[in-house]
Parts: sequence; structure tokens; C-alpha cells
Amino acid sequence: MRLLKLVPDNTNIGFVSVRRWAFGLTALLTVLSIVAVGVRGLNLGVDFVGGLMIEAKFEGTPALDKVRRDIDRLELGEVSLQQFGGADSVSIRLPPPDSTDEGATNAVVNKVKAALEKDFPGVTFPRYDTVSGKVSGELIQNGILAVLLAVFGIAVFGWVRFEWQFGVCTFVAIGHDVLMTLGFFAITQLEFDLNIVAAVLTIVGYSINDKIVIDDRIRENMRKYRKMEMRDLIDLSVNETLPRTVMTSLTILLALGALLIFGGHVLRGFTAAMMLGVIVGTYSSIYVSSSLLITLGLQPQPFDPKTEGAAAERIG
Repeated sequence: MRLLKLVPDNTNIGFVSVRRWAFGLTALLTVLSIVAVGVRGLNLGVDFVGGLMIEAKFEGTPALDKVRRDIDRLELGEVSLQQFGGADSVSIRLPPPDSTDEGATNAVVNKVKAALEKDFPGVTFPRYDTVSGKVSGELIQNGILAVLLAVFGIAVFGWVRFEWQFGVCTFVAIGHDVLMTLGFFAITQLEFDLNIVAAVLTIVGYSINDKIVIDDRIRENMRKYRKMEMRDLIDLSVNETLPRTVMTSLTILLALGALLIFGGHVLRGFTAAMMLGVIVGTYSSIYVSSSLLITLGLQPQPFDPKTEGAAAERIG
């Protein structure tokens, strides 16, 4: 029985030859992501903005204006409505109750339920969440700090583990992946909550795992082929690791695809972020990070007979 090979053994793709196009595309997407976040902003969930979020599921598509009028009559403060997960599901956001007591929150939820059940028979309320403004501010700070520390720590690891050029490339590639994810959420206006922060950290972990494999092969080949041009050496290294990269990315996408279809709307944002991160992380590891080593002046290690002879004696 022959093994399935998605990438033939003799694959020889010239990734470095298109590095300028890849750099241009990466720069363009990065700028667009930053502009999207600055102009449209992120649809921050209750975790980050504070308040009370009530999920309402109607029988059929409700008229949002009518839903808003019913809730405005309760005089609970400014209300924000958003359809998500389907035309029959509506996210209702309200300011947090004056009291943090659970009884006060339940009283507000019961008022909303009673008001909507009069005009929308059959409406159900699968869940509700509440977060105080102080807690939401702390969550924002901790979420940003977690992402920045993860990116910085991984970049330092690449610097120490290999050469400084690898650390810089790691920082650029991971920063690109994170910005692409933020831009995606700014454009789609999917809810950005703590689950998405977890997805971003997972994306960072996947991206660095894929990149370390390629970097390790590049360093091995730098010692093995000391007279080879750096362009050819990087193309060789990336092509040698390409079967592993493609197979890993494909299997992860298959699992995430099943989660996207059957996981429900609660996990939809998390799954979408993960799928985008796998695709963008694979692209940045192959086309951006590896080729950037040439721009930063990385060269194969020169042959030193004394060092090689000493190493051989120690091995013997």
C-alpha cells in the first residue's frame, strides 16, 4: 500500500524568488489591518467593555426596531443589539446594574425576558453574562500584556536559540499573524472577547512551532552546505520541511472546519480566528520569515578546519 504524499519528494519551489512580492503583500495587508482596526474598531465583548449581555433566540427573524422599543421602555440605559449566529439570534447589551449583587442582575434579566415574551412568543434566553467596568479594564490590560509578552518572549528565544536574524524574523512573522487576526475581526465585526485572546495566543504558539522547524532545518543546512548560496539554501530547507508543514496545516484545518460547522455560534469566533491563524501563520513562515533572513544578511558559517578537527576529536 502506497503512502499518501501531498507534496512529492522532488518538490523544488523557488520561494525566495518571489520574496519581494511576498514582502509587498505582507506590508499591504498589515497596513490595511491597522487601518481597519483604527477606523472600524473591534466589536469588544462584555469581557472587555463591561455590562450585561443577554442572548435571545426568537422563532423566526425578529424586527430589531421592535426589540429595541420594548427594551427602551424599561429605562435600563443605552441598549445595543446585534444579530449573531443566525438571523433568529440577537445579542442584547445593557449597562451593568448599579449593584454587583446577583439578585440585581437577575432582576434586570427578568425584566427584559418579560418585556420580550409579550411581543415575541416562544423567545428563549440561552445565556447571559455580566462584567463590571473595573474587571473589564483589567481584562483588557491583561489580554494585551499576555499577547505582547508571548510575542516578545518567543522572539528572544529565537535570538538565543539560533542567531539574532532568526529572532527578528520571528518577531516580524508573529506580529504579522496577530495583526491579520485583529484586522479580520475589525472587518467582520465578530465579537472579540477572552476566547479570541486565547485563540490569538494559540495562533502564536502554532506559528512559532512551524517556524522553529523551518529555522532548525536552515541552521542544519548552513553547517552542511557551507558553500551554497543563501537563496538556494533557504529554498532547499523550506522544500524539505514542506511536506510536514502542509500535512500539519491541513489536518488542523480539517479539525477546525468540523468545529466551525458543528460547534455552534459560541465557538464560531474562536474557530474562525484559529483557521485564519493557521493559514496566515503557514504563509508567513514560508514566504516572509525565511526569506527575510537574506535581507538581514544571514550567511552560512565559514569552514574552519581547526574547529572541525577539534569537534571530530571530541566525537571520537
